[in-house]
Parts: sequence; structure tokens; C-alpha cells
Amino acid sequence: MPDETTAIDYVMEAASGPHFSGLHLDGLRSASSSPRSAVPTPTSTLADSNGLKQPFVIGVSGGTASGKTTVCDMIIQQLHDHRIVLVNQDSFYRGLTPEESLRVHEYNFDHPDAFDTEQLLECIENLKRGHSVHVPIYDFKNHRRCSESFRQVNASDVIILEGILVFHDQRVRSLMNMKIFVDTDADVRLARRIRRDTVERGRDINSVLEQYAKFVKPAFDDFVLPSKKYADVIIPRGGDNHVAIDLIVQHIHTKLGQHDLCKIYPNVYVIQSTFQIRGMHTLIRDRDISKHDFVFYSDRLIRLVVEHGLGHLPFTEKQVVTPTGSIYTGVDFCKKLCGVSIVRSGESMENALRACCKGIKIGKILIHRDGDNGKQLIYEKLPKDISERHVLLLDPVLATGNSANQAIELLIQKGVPEYHIFFLNLISAPEGIHCVCKRFPSLKIVTSEIDVALNEEFRVIPGMGEFGDRYFGTDD
Repeated sequence: MPDETTAIDYVMEAASGPHFSGLHLDGLRSASSSPRSAVPTPTSTLADSNGLKQPFVIGVSGGTASGKTTVCDMIIQQLHDHRIVLVNQDSFYRGLTPEESLRVHEYNFDHPDAFDTEQLLECIENLKRGHSVHVPIYDFKNHRRCSESFRQVNASDVIILEGILVFHDQRVRSLMNMKIFVDTDADVRLARRIRRDTVERGRDINSVLEQYAKFVKPAFDDFVLPSKKYADVIIPRGGDNHVAIDLIVQHIHTKLGQHDLCKIYPNVYVIQSTFQIRGMHTLIRDRDISKHDFVFYSDRLIRLVVEHGLGHLPFTEKQVVTPTGSIYTGVDFCKKLCGVSIVRSGESMENALRACCKGIKIGKILIHRDGDNGKQLIYEKLPKDISERHVLLLDPVLATGNSANQAIELLIQKGVPEYHIFFLNLISAPEGIHCVCKRFPSLKIVTSEIDVALNEEFRVIPGMGEFGDRYFGTDD
């Protein structure tokens, strides 16, 4: 086994129960034209709208009836906060010619030539570009494609490509970010295949056994098993291996939640995105939202950012006695803490901080915004013992980073260690992150989203406008 292959072995008996479908986001549609080509249709994606990386592509391979579909379903269920599509290699079987249909029992469906790999490549490439695609529907009883129907698959955060030979072609493998091989005992796979082909595909048991001995097992030995060496992760016993599935899902969560800038600057933290967070961002970024709703949903997001920021503070272990008389070992909050808001937008974050930290002291820094350079500090009011405290610096938008740098410089001049400063904001521009992190690599930045860039007017794009004016109702 190659060094890069990671085998995760957890001893549990294999289950031969029925599998459930993972096609959660796909629907059937009629088509007037042939579904032969995967025609791209423009659509928006998380990658497009936020300038982030392409969808995360997972390849899942293994022998026939090894539990690949069950593994895919479990991954889909645990990644419920992300948009996921499942693409089955079986959908890309070539339709049999009339001559081949007459001799169907002699046709090897487990050979690489049985699949339309070119169309599969076109489909995955278009999904990675952010396009919707039309995936053909294969009729396993008649061994041909449904000529007037297809399945529309939309671009998503995660694309799972599942099939016995998805690792066979190097071009397909090169599109994957993670490759998983489901390894299951041959006897279990045969039992599952008999059940599937007789119950779901209308075949008799003798033809299933004959096909298995003549084509399926030799093809597994010749094509499927050799592709195992390309796997990043090997899952013994398929869907029963919950430990392996959990580890895989944790890794995917990490990759999905990690912006490219977080790899460059390990002191930048983006709170994990969920549909709730995305929904609140959608609302507060809408220029037509009412002031009341803007404040309400901004406050919700600010509270999440504050809570996440507090999670980075140091703690000490503490034991307490519960009402049942039991001992509970927990942690004690950091006592020496204060907030500092950059006036005026930063004041919008003060209520959330007070709601999280009872009686917390909050200082203020006002920086005159006169052009992009040479910003001048005109006011500061800070706790006298601020040098002894951890500081949560509050400003909802990190744009150029110039104001933030001046505020941070002032805190350091007041005796606050750089690593005691936590800069909290709702959105950040990459330019601002570069500006702050290069100058102050020891502080931490906590944000809920990193936007695309600054425009020529130094405004965050897509952004949410002048936050202070919108929050305090002075934008009219």
C-alpha cells in the first residue's frame, strides 16, 4: 500500500441490509432533446458569489454492492449544512445497441468501456465551474437511457462522484479533492448484489450469479481492486464503519470552512458557515431590508461572532458541585477582559458583548476618516488598567485595515500585548486581512465571512454598505 494511503480500520460486522437513496437535491425533468450531452446552464454558487474555492469533489469507489451508496448517504446526512449533490457513475452507462441488447447476457457492464467517460468528465467539469448539468437516466431493466428524461443536478458546495470505476481514468481522478475506497468482503458484496439485482432490477438469480462469475468478479480483480492504490482513505466494511465516516466528515468540514486566507494567516478565524448564517447575511446585505430587520439580524450575527471570539480566550479548569451532589469539572471564564469599539460602527457590537459578558468594561476609539491614508486619531477613552486585560476590538467591517491598524497600535502603546488583542468583525476584505496580519501577526481576527475584494472606492464588495449609517438609521 502506498504511503499516501490512509487505512481506517474499525472492527464491526458487515451489514447486508438495504441501502437508501442519496439523491436529495435532484429531480426528474422531461427534455425535448437528447440528454446525451451535459448542457451547462448558468447558476450561482457559493464559490462564484464569494470568490471562494471551487466545490469540494469526493470520489467514492469500491466493488459492486460494497456499500458505496450507504457511505455516500451517511456523508450527505452529516454534511446537512452544505449543498451537496450525488452523481452516480451508473447514470453514464452507454446505451446498448439493438445487437448488444439481443446478447445482453454476454455484455460486460463492469468493464471501463461500458461507461461514457467523456460525458462524465464534461458533467463534473461543468459542476466545478458552477453550472447546472443534465445527467442521463439509465433504465437497468431495458439497458438503455431514457431518451426523453434527465436529472438536473445543480452546482453545490460538495460533489460526490460514486461508482465502481471512478478511479480508473486519471482525468476523472484529477478532478477529485478526496478519494474514498469502500472495502467489503466478497461474500457480503455478492449477497447484496443478488438482493439488489433481483428486487430492484428485475433479474433472476441464475443470471445474476452467471454474470457475477463471468464478468463482475474478473472485472473487480482487473480494474476495481487495482484502483484501490489511488484512495486517500480506505473504509473497511463500508457503512458500518461509523468511526471512519465521522473522521471523513470532520475533514470535509475543515476543508469547507477554511478560506484560503486562513491557510496563509493561522490567526484568522472564520466562524463555520451554516444556512442560518448564510440566510442572515443575505438579509443584512439586501439594500431593501427595513432598518428594524437590519438591526435584528445584524445583532444575531454579531452575537455569534462575539461568542466565537470569547472561545479563543484563555481559561482555567474549575470544579463545582451540582444540585445532585456530584462533581462537575469545567472551566472558569477569563476575568481580565474588556471591549473596545471603533466609533461609530463598532458601537453596534457593544450590546452583544454586554449580553455575553456581565458588567464588562468597554472603551472607545474614534479615528477620523479622511481619505484612505493618514487617518488621524482624534479620541480615545480606555480603561486605565487595559494593559492587564485581554481586549476584544470591535468593528463590524474590516475594509482597508488602516483604521484597525491605528487602533491596534494605540492599544499596544497603552501596554496591551499584541497576542491579547482579538479583532471581531462581521465581514472582512482580503486587503484588510493582509494589511492587519502582516503588521500584527500575533493578534487574532474573528469574522463571519471574508468578502471578495475592495473596489476602486475602497468599499468592500459585495459588502453591505455603510454599516453604521444603516444600523443607526442615518443613511437617509
